[in-house]
Amino acid sequence: MPTEPAERPRRARMVRGGPLMIDGPVELVDFDGNVIQCDRFQVAVCMCRRSKRYPLCDTSHRPKKSQQ
Repeated sequence: MPTEPAERPRRARMVRGGPLMIDGPVELVDFDGNVIQCDRFQVAVCMCRRSKRYPLCDTSHRPKKSQQ
């Protein structure tokens, strides 16, 4: 019986001061056991917990631009 080729491992890259970038698609499971389907080719997971879309990043970690 032929075996299917092994899928390459998913890559997760930590961005200094930013999110955890995961090659998608991926399923995220939150602390309550809820499953979040992410079909994008790359998913940004919030590491600072400032995101209003937590656990997904909404770029809240970026410094605000000063008004001139």
